[in-house]
Amino acid sequence: MNPLPAARAVVDLLRDEGVDRVFGNPGTTELPLLQELARDGDPDYVLALQEFTAVAAADGYARGTGRPAFVSVHAVPGVSNALIGMNNARRSRTPLVITAGQQDQRFLRDSPMLGGDLVGLAAPACLAADEVHTADDLLPMFRRAFARARGVPSGPVFVSVPMNLLAQPAAGPIPARPPIVTLPVATGIDEAAALLAGASNPAIMAGDRVGATGALRELTAVAEALGATVYPQPQYEHVDADTEHPLTAPAPPFVGSEINKALAGHDALLLAGASIRSHLWTPEPPLPEGIRVVQLDDDPAEIGRAHDVEIGLFGAVGPTLDALAEALRGLPGLHGPALERAGRISAELVPERTRWRERARAAAGPAPVHPAAAAQLVADALAAGTVVVEEAVTSGPLLRRALPQRGPGDYHNSSGNGGLGWGIGAAVGLHLAHPGRPVLAFLGDGSAMFGVQGLWTAARLGAPVLFVVVNNHEYRTLKDSLGRQFGGMDLGDPAIDWVGLARSMGLSAHRVEHASEIGPAVRAAQESGGPRLVEIPIRGYGDGAP
Repeated sequence: MNPLPAARAVVDLLRDEGVDRVFGNPGTTELPLLQELARDGDPDYVLALQEFTAVAAADGYARGTGRPAFVSVHAVPGVSNALIGMNNARRSRTPLVITAGQQDQRFLRDSPMLGGDLVGLAAPACLAADEVHTADDLLPMFRRAFARARGVPSGPVFVSVPMNLLAQPAAGPIPARPPIVTLPVATGIDEAAALLAGASNPAIMAGDRVGATGALRELTAVAEALGATVYPQPQYEHVDADTEHPLTAPAPPFVGSEINKALAGHDALLLAGASIRSHLWTPEPPLPEGIRVVQLDDDPAEIGRAHDVEIGLFGAVGPTLDALAEALRGLPGLHGPALERAGRISAELVPERTRWRERARAAAGPAPVHPAAAAQLVADALAAGTVVVEEAVTSGPLLRRALPQRGPGDYHNSSGNGGLGWGIGAAVGLHLAHPGRPVLAFLGDGSAMFGVQGLWTAARLGAPVLFVVVNNHEYRTLKDSLGRQFGGMDLGDPAIDWVGLARSMGLSAHRVEHASEIGPAVRAAQESGGPRLVEIPIRGYGDGAP
């Protein structure tokens, strides 16, 4: 009996790993694999016009399904285009397996077109990168890649496969899946509880490891037991804290001096799966002098990486927070002070949250719309259960204040990683992961242009995603950071026709002329059952509610 072709065995392994979609942009060096995928359409092939879109869509799909997603790119050019998405996934700890077709080994020595050091190119953007050299290694290396991608920390893993190996007979059976190892509860719970309970004004910075692992309930229990102000981490990517909870404050801007200002007056801080990475250097460090820090993370390399830490907790985030909440509830004398602090905090935070949203709504007017009004009116009009993807560097913080975020998986962002263009593809991937839920992509015009070709993939799939582009005709974040005196930041001459651009890729599109149109446009788009784009011209200055 003839053995299976290696490419078919790889497809069987993918199915065994739970892969039901392959995201990619095809090329000659992947043809044996593409032929097998086309044989029966399982896994389904999600076609992107450029590799960054494919990686971004896979990123969104992995976030939505909770399992590694698979991406196929093409040789040196494909890996080069995919690098931004791979680096985003590495910083976000999104589990991906990315493969690229390498040139045929039989003439690699001649430096053929498309051939090159794919591993060297991909390695800095991945947890691990390797090239298959023999048919015997092909299946074991793919199995190992999936295990590493879903490990701790999770993230993208790259495998380069020479084209000739895919066309050879498979060598040996598909290896068994290795067991998934889970982390235990961290040690040092009692010491951490004692330190936090001894503070007069404790705070919690809720990080993306809380949101990514679905540990909101446990985080809330710690906050309530302690009577602590909760700050979502700057430029957060997930729902790390219930934004409507009376103890939740707005996330600080991701600038060291602003983080310091927010935490000033707190004498103890729990960094709960949080990573503080500032955007700009400032003389003031992010953490105020003298604050006592407990840090919890499921990656030991994060603990004490950038800040002095008195107690480090390495373990599973949710179970460790659960144990910490139980330890706090068991401390004598804490309940009364915690209740008093919680009352004082909520009396300040809840009315200010309401006032901010009221001021934002009151700022509505003709286009260009005040950016806070645009964010608030979009948030007000969204259908229940909408999954929100946000990639609007300057308007995004306004949406995060306007938008109730209460459940794991309700909100996603990646712009804190710096690789813009992620949002459109990620929204498509999240739709595929949650076909029964509406999806919104809230995008700045500058960010959206980095990944605009993803609109075509949305149209091809008929994905009912609403793309809202808030258009200020500029790289606003640069003007905020560096001042107006620098050139090259304006996008209004010639102006990009977002409605025409979207229609050219197969979407329905509408441009808002007055803030009063925003709610009806959002509702109509979400009720349409297809992909739509709504452009909202916004003011270039005056960010923040008036």
